[in-house]
Amino acid sequence: MEQLPILIAIGAVAGVLSGMFGIGGGAIIVPALMLFMGFTQTAANGTSLAALLLPVGVFGCIEYYRNGKLYIGPALMVAVGLLISTWFGASLALQLPEDVLRVGYALLLLFMAWRYIAPRKWYRELRGLAEEAVIENTAFDVRSRRVLLICLATGLAAGILSGLFGIGGGVVIVGALTIFVGFDQKLATGTSLGALLLPVGLPGVLRYAEAGDVDLGVAAPLAFMLLLGAFLGARLTLALPTKTVKRLYGFFLLAVGLRFLLVA
Repeated sequence: MEQLPILIAIGAVAGVLSGMFGIGGGAIIVPALMLFMGFTQTAANGTSLAALLLPVGVFGCIEYYRNGKLYIGPALMVAVGLLISTWFGASLALQLPEDVLRVGYALLLLFMAWRYIAPRKWYRELRGLAEEAVIENTAFDVRSRRVLLICLATGLAAGILSGLFGIGGGVVIVGALTIFVGFDQKLATGTSLGALLLPVGLPGVLRYAEAGDVDLGVAAPLAFMLLLGAFLGARLTLALPTKTVKRLYGFFLLAVGLRFLLVA
């Protein structure tokens, strides 16, 4: 396949960022397939979800679990929510005009970029007005009904966006777990990656496949590279401070989001 080197590169980058941020990798795969391989938005969405069906984050999950940064109960509840709602997001995407879907995807990427770059906090840090806070993950009961219900609701919301834009849903999961449950960044990342380990995007893939928008020949090499890259990404995140790499990722999302928003 002439495009195999491109797919290997896309899968490797997506896998590393998946392991680092618990995002599944679709935020990289979808725009890359459109930019470098000429996929339509819906074909990129369906192929991305298909690549994410396999347990591509298994090695990364093992690393997070060994380091106490993956809670099984919350991850399962998020996975249930994803499984329930992904089909609805895919159905909505197939009914929307291509331009509307493209702009919606761009706005999602810009929102993600804002959260990862955190410009106001960065400015305050540069001015010496704020100290970096270290959040410990010991102030909550992961088996409580409140935590599990929040995780289920998080999965439902993430599943809609997953089916709509072909992403794994991790951008919603990680943010919600840090904001509404109190997980630290690495714990939220590991738990998100654990939730995405199951084939939660299957209903969405089936919906896209019905419309002919899944390319398994492209999805297979992407999945293989995701498997390897997620392990490396998890090791990097667990070994290094994540603030700098989070912001670099944010700038990448900013560039891609602006491209989709400004270029027809």
